Amino acid sequence: MTNIDLLGLVATGFTTTSFVPQVWVTWKTKDVSGISLPTYLIITIGLFLWLVYGILKGDLPLMIANSVMVILTTIISVMKILYSEEKK
Repeated sequence: MTNIDLLGLVATGFTTTSFVPQVWVTWKTKDVSGISLPTYLIITIGLFLWLVYGILKGDLPLMIANSVMVILTTIISVMKILYSEEKK
C-alpha cells in the first residue's frame, strides 16, 4: 500500500462517517429544524449515482463507501419527514 492509497483510505473513512454525528444528534433530540430536506435528497441521489457508478466499474471501495453514505443520508431524510410530522 502506497502513501497515496493510505491517504485515500483515510479520506474515505472521514467522508463515509461524516453523516454519523447528524444521525446521532437528530435521533437523540428529534430536532430537525435545521435540516434541509431538499439538500439531503439531492445528496442522497448523488451518492446513489456514485454507488451505481462504483457497481458498474466494479470498484468495491466506492461501492462500500457510497452504500454507507446512502443509508445514513436516507436515515436523516426519513427522520426529517417523520419528526416534522410529529410537530404538526
